Amino acid sequence: MLNHTSLGESGPEVAFCHGLFGQGKNWTGIGKAVADDHRVLLIDLPDHGQSPRSERFDYLAYADQVAELIDAEGGSHDPVALVGHSMGGKVAMLVALRRPDLVERLVVVDVAPVAYDHAVEFDGYIAAMQAIDLETLERRSDADEALREAVPDPMVRGFLLQSLRREGGASGGWRWLLNLELLGRDLDLITDWPEERLAGVAAYEGPVLWLGGQRSPYVRPDYATAMDRWFPRNRRVTVKDAGHWVHSEQPEVFVEVLRRFLEQHV
Repeated sequence: MLNHTSLGESGPEVAFCHGLFGQGKNWTGIGKAVADDHRVLLIDLPDHGQSPRSERFDYLAYADQVAELIDAEGGSHDPVALVGHSMGGKVAMLVALRRPDLVERLVVVDVAPVAYDHAVEFDGYIAAMQAIDLETLERRSDADEALREAVPDPMVRGFLLQSLRREGGASGGWRWLLNLELLGRDLDLITDWPEERLAGVAAYEGPVLWLGGQRSPYVRPDYATAMDRWFPRNRRVTVKDAGHWVHSEQPEVFVEVLRRFLEQHV
């Protein structure tokens, strides 16, 4: 079973799927903002955080594990609102397509059901993380400095370093909460979309919020055809002054838009 954190005591359930290199706690701020009237599930996807490791990256296998968790945690077994960013957005889309009984509504954050050609950028991140000698690493600031050349954006570096953990207190060793070997080897699969494996799968007919950052290259007008094909009831919203990490760059706007969508009647 996937590792997860639960917030909130009552209300409809909202489940969050993080992006590549992330973990469920990346959604903590957003989750707390809606937990006063929702039950919130923050999920560590496979090969990330404290969830089990895989031998090969497989979007459908990831989606099946998320579906299994939602089914097990559903309580009353009412369908959930499912939110996913980037890689997690693709996972969330596949859960909705293959298990629509589990998903009452869907929020797709800064990604589309298409193949991307951004592997080179991510490959540099992985190589830089793997190059850090964890045996001799003394401080997190040293890891930050080691990543600076490959990851010049301080926000992105901070995001990556959230998955660097020190075990056993100040004198303990460091480890990545990421299956870096698999993520690096299967990067082409991560940036892909498993279109050919969805033969016979019907479009998802529930309401979909398609949320993108104004400065992000991940949501473009020409991707609308693919989105409309799989999610005909999608509504696109663009967040100003935001890039790919919309919920981190504009959290207040993100929460407001998310809340409005969650409160809409089907």
